[in-house]
Amino acid sequence: MKARVHVMLKTGVLDPQGEAVRHALGAMGFDGVKGVRQGKVIELDLNSDATEADVEAMCEKLLANTVIESYSVEMI
Repeated sequence: MKARVHVMLKTGVLDPQGEAVRHALGAMGFDGVKGVRQGKVIELDLNSDATEADVEAMCEKLLANTVIESYSVEMI
């Protein structure tokens, strides 16, 4: 069993990496990009008895900084 965790900065938190990507895209001629938010995807290989609640506990304790980041869990 696998889980995929998507972690993104919360709305209102400055995203300097996203802004750098937006600026670089503009410099490359992609003028239609108004904003970029950059996040991360974490794929976990799990034992068959692992649950979504286990993955959410992992996010709360280590994988996401819940003060400034939100996350979603997808069991695949």
